[in-house]
Amino acid sequence: MVRTPLTPEERERGERLGRLVREARGGRSMAEVAANAGISAETLRKIETGRAPTPAFFTVAALAAALGLSMDELVGRCAPAVEAAA
Repeated sequence: MVRTPLTPEERERGERLGRLVREARGGRSMAEVAANAGISAETLRKIETGRAPTPAFFTVAALAAALGLSMDELVGRCAPAVEAAA
């Protein structure tokens, strides 16, 4: 299966998600958070570094729960800012 290239917006959104996850993880280890979310530490590493900019919904939901974040907060902080119409 050939994957279509990511758009710049998708890459940027993945980077924002990675930053948010790193910040929310704080002093906890990757292994601890990954285990609590039911994902591998390598998957978490890829998300945090932006190498997995479009993780599956259930992966993101599990990470949010493990980090004590709401899905609304994730969307609000990872979605691009919408400029007000003039």
